[in-house]
Amino acid sequence: MGSSAVLIVALAALATGCGGAGSDTGATKPPTSDSATKDSGSGSGSGSGSVSGSGGTVVDKGGSDTVFRTEERFRQALPDPASMAGWTPRSANAEIEEAPEPAANCGQDADWYCARTARGEANFEAVGEEAQFDLTAFADRSAAQDACRKEKTWSAEYTEAQVPPIPGVDSHAYYRNAGGLDGLNLFMCTGTVVAQVLLEGEGSSLDPATAHSLAQLFASRIHKAAAAR
Repeated sequence: MGSSAVLIVALAALATGCGGAGSDTGATKPPTSDSATKDSGSGSGSGSGSVSGSGGTVVDKGGSDTVFRTEERFRQALPDPASMAGWTPRSANAEIEEAPEPAANCGQDADWYCARTARGEANFEAVGEEAQFDLTAFADRSAAQDACRKEKTWSAEYTEAQVPPIPGVDSHAYYRNAGGLDGLNLFMCTGTVVAQVLLEGEGSSLDPATAHSLAQLFASRIHKAAAAR
């Protein structure tokens, strides 16, 4: 994949607790379930998505055609401290690609994000657990759907996680261990973006209920940001 010039913007309002437009409040950290499955590659379940078929077919449920290319759009979409009661904010930033990679240059499933036009993230921490929200933006719905298909194919080798579907988006979840940390990854596809909620921690319970709650919060904010003028 060729290199692109990137404009990196620190989303200070997210990191310091000032909520932007579209802010949701009261999404507290749910209690950890005693029956939650821990990751070490041994999780089980049918997954959470509307993604079907052996080829990783993505069922398009709609979503806005809004392209996320501004700091403000990412500020509105990414969870902020006001919406993450019980979590400590750590960092937030957005990277706007000044010269996005042409889709024709992208091929590998592992590089599903190759043709992105922008990316943003917000990171939070609770006792023994970290939550990371990633938002990867594309030039149009078709490019985002292609990225979703590639990511689904790439992640098929991992154990699916029992996370209920997220209303209004195509989603799937799986467990993955990397760098000695257990992780529960939940991906959502809607409109022109691909969103990820990652729960990570050493010895963390990685409660699917927590992932589901955070994903619902994230999806709501993405849709509100897309509709904002």
